[in-house]
Amino acid sequence: MKYLIVGLGNIGYEYENTRHNIGFSVVDYLAREAEVSFKEDTLGAIAQFRHKGRTFVLLKPNTYMNRSGKAVRYWLQKQKIEKSNLLVVLDDLNLPFGTMRLRGKGSDGGHNGLKDIDQITGGNDYARLRLGIGSEFPRGRQVDYVLSPWTSEEADKLPELCQRAAEVVKSFGAIGLQRTMNQYNG
Repeated sequence: MKYLIVGLGNIGYEYENTRHNIGFSVVDYLAREAEVSFKEDTLGAIAQFRHKGRTFVLLKPNTYMNRSGKAVRYWLQKQKIEKSNLLVVLDDLNLPFGTMRLRGKGSDGGHNGLKDIDQITGGNDYARLRLGIGSEFPRGRQVDYVLSPWTSEEADKLPELCQRAAEVVKSFGAIGLQRTMNQYNG
């Protein structure tokens, strides 16, 4: 079995360590843990590892957040991966910092990365792991907030959050969506 794990984020130094790039942080964590390296390829950086007999293809799209769908569709087709084996890891303003929520499908919730993936892949019928980044910003300052760096307190807790998210990703491949949701949501 093969799984495509997409960490959403924006490429470029100015976006490193920002809230919007937490998806990149999680797939980077998975790659370090598996001792594999990302290689630049068509529409993104790719790394691959095996866990419990499953192959995990990690993708960091280089298309910027709002055009993530093109990279996701390309790699699903190139790797011959079913959409049911797709998991997108992303930031969520509507969840408190440190909270995780795994779902098998759902709305884009105003997230432009998901919106583009939905449009390009023909629907929202794929798993997504939403990681709460909180919503500590004044009205109208959402973009500034998601593109700003973590506070020092958040940065201290980020490795633990990435570790928990990595466990969810590996569980998704090893025991399936439903059992993983039962185990980690709540």
